[in-house]
This record gives sequence, structure tokens and C-alpha cells, in this order.
Amino acid sequence: MQRTTAEGRGPVRYGPPAPQPGLPVLPELTAVLAAAAWRSAPEPPGGGAPVRAAAARHWGRRGLPTDPDHVAAGPGAPALLLALLGAYGGDVMLPRPCPAWWTPQVRLLGRRAYHVPTPAECGGVPDPYALLETVRRVRAEGGDPRVLLLSVADDPTATVPPPELLREACEAAESAGLFVVSDETWRDTVHRPARGLLGGPGGGAPGGSQGSRDRIVVLSPAEMLPDDTAVLLDLSGALLPAGWPAAVVRFPGTPHGTWLRARTLDVLTATGGFVAGPVAGAAAHALDEPAAVTGRAASAAALHGAVAGAAHRELLAAGALARPPQAGRHLYADLTPLRAGLARQGVGDAMELEDWLAGRLGAPTPGGQRFADEPVALRVRLSTGPLLGTTPEERLAALTATDPLALPHVRDSLARLRSVLAGLSG
Repeated sequence: MQRTTAEGRGPVRYGPPAPQPGLPVLPELTAVLAAAAWRSAPEPPGGGAPVRAAAARHWGRRGLPTDPDHVAAGPGAPALLLALLGAYGGDVMLPRPCPAWWTPQVRLLGRRAYHVPTPAECGGVPDPYALLETVRRVRAEGGDPRVLLLSVADDPTATVPPPELLREACEAAESAGLFVVSDETWRDTVHRPARGLLGGPGGGAPGGSQGSRDRIVVLSPAEMLPDDTAVLLDLSGALLPAGWPAAVVRFPGTPHGTWLRARTLDVLTATGGFVAGPVAGAAAHALDEPAAVTGRAASAAALHGAVAGAAHRELLAAGALARPPQAGRHLYADLTPLRAGLARQGVGDAMELEDWLAGRLGAPTPGGQRFADEPVALRVRLSTGPLLGTTPEERLAALTATDPLALPHVRDSLARLRSVLAGLSG
């Protein structure tokens, strides 16, 4: 997080970054990028044929047959989402909490964002009954909700909606006449995927047997509402470093989907939203998922899962609340049960908790208000990347360790978290 002063609470530029892996760039990807460094021109609007074809193959392996002509690429998910929402029109329904960058995208377009509470079991999707009631109320008051933005592997809550809840949310969206945009950036960071590496067919990820009952099933709304869902994927979730911005979006294979893609390309062209040539080459290579890429992604997911699980146990032992983390490089902690101890430290809301906890842990801990949560609720997102070590060597050691939790620098990071939380009890 980039802000240290109170006046920085509001501007978008001070929003929290997405959780980073904290791991060195995969050498194979560095070599691909270097080999394409001679490319001085950007990709055409929406991406060239190689990256779009690779994205189509990527989705095909996940049960979503895709025509490359129904794909668009852009320089990161924010640029693509802004173009897509600008092309579609209307107000947007979002879950509460939701990723920190979603709401500013909607408001930047002059649209209204309406947040709907999530179910008790997970984040990422709105409670279906609350969604229907909110849409009814908004329309009665003159609003124009047309889009539902959701996530199948959520930032900030690090949870995956169970298939039945996702289906109910999709049915509610269909009943309300909403077009669904499914952000699936974190889909391939699930800690214990049910179907092979990265949710694709074949082998298994580290950390358990293939038949374990705690394996996590990830579905896409595009499987349930194929004609009314766009799928957004930022490659920085699992495949590329954040410093190499690239994302892809899959449009429905319908006349309306073709129209929406064309309008989205218009916005990308007008705003200069083009993928850099060398990055597009690396993106295409990563989307094709060679063994080195899938191996790194699966190992990183298992590592962050192990560390997130340990941090989750520390939170529960101290009396805090948190859903068990299932995906990503973070977890979402509710310190409301520790309100009395925090009050003794002068902490009374999420904004104050953000500053206080970051100062003691030495790492960004964005408060729930960043994610459209209630500021009075003492919630924060904790990232697992800083717990892996402070140097590239320490983090790489954590990635390759049989038991990363036994490494001294990982133990020390968790002990620091335990000490900070212990000071709030009683």
C-alpha cells in the first residue's frame, strides 16, 4: 500500500495492490519475454491472433470451448473491465466485500455501484435473495442495474463459492435480467483443486491425494449462463508477474457477444489499451500452460495455501474470525471479537486498524473499507507473500521446501503475527 498519511484515504491511486506471490519470476517466462524484446509495436486492439488462440485453448481445457474471435486481450484486468463496462452500459451490482479496484471502475464511468451482502459460507457472489430484492428496490427508485460482477475465487475473502451457491446466484441474475461478468483471475490459485493442476484435466497439485474430500470444485458462470456471461482473467493471478500487465476476456458466442466485443475494442482503441508486444508473447506462452508454468503455479498455490492455513489458525487461536482460505495469496480477518483490546490501542474502525496493524506487522494490511465493507467492522486483508521471507532467496527456499512452515524465517513471520494478536486478548 502506498499511503502513509490520512489525506490519502480517498484517492484511487492509494488503493491496495493485489496480493503478490513474493516469488522470483519463472526463468522460462523471462526467456520468452527477452526473445520477444525486439518487438517495438504493441498488439492490435484486443490482442493478436496468437494470444487470443492461446486464451481459447486455456478456456477449452477448463470446459469452456472458445473461439479466438470471441476473445479480447488488454493491458490488465482493470483496463479490460473498464472497457467492457463502458461498452455495456447501465449500473452494476457487486458483492460486499469485493476487490478494491472494482467499485472505482464503475464510478469512473459515472455509473452507480450497488453492493449486495454475500452468503455466510463464502465471498465473491451476492446472496441470491438479497440480489433480487436489491435489484427490485433499485429499479423502483429509478436505477438501471444491468450487470452483475462476481468472482469464482475471491479477493478479498480468499474463498470459492460452492457450486450450488454459484448456481443460485446465476439463476437470480438471469431472473433479474442481469449480464454476468465473472472475474476468474484467482481461479488457478486454488490451494486444493479438485481436478488436476490449475483446475484443468490430468494430474494433481501438491498437498494431498487426488481423491481428498476437501478438494475444491471451481465452476464458471459461463457454464450456467453461456449466452449472458463474460469471463475476465488477469494473468497476474497465477501465470505472469504483475509488472507484465496482460489480461483476457471471453465473450459469449452470440450476436450480442460479438457486438459487445466490438464495442469493447472501440473503448480499448480510444483509451490506448493495448498489450505490449513482448508481454503478449509471454502471455501466449503462459496461457498454453507448459509444464514449467503449471508446475510453478501449482507449487505457489500449495505454498500460499499452507501459509494461509497457518495464519488462519493463529487468528482463530487469538479469538478473531476468518473463513478458511481456499484460494489466492491472502485471507480476510475479522478482528471484531478483539474490539476491546484494539480500543486500548486507539483503534476503533477499519481505517485505524489498517494503519495500526500494518505498522506492527511491517506489511500492508488494507482494511475492509477498501473492499466496500462496513468501516465500523474491524476487518482486514492479510497477504501471505510477506510471510514467505524478506529476500528472493528466502522466498524461493519456501517454494522448494518440503515443509515451508518449518523454515526459520516463515516461523518467525507467523510468530510475529501471533505476538501482535496476543497483545489484543484479555
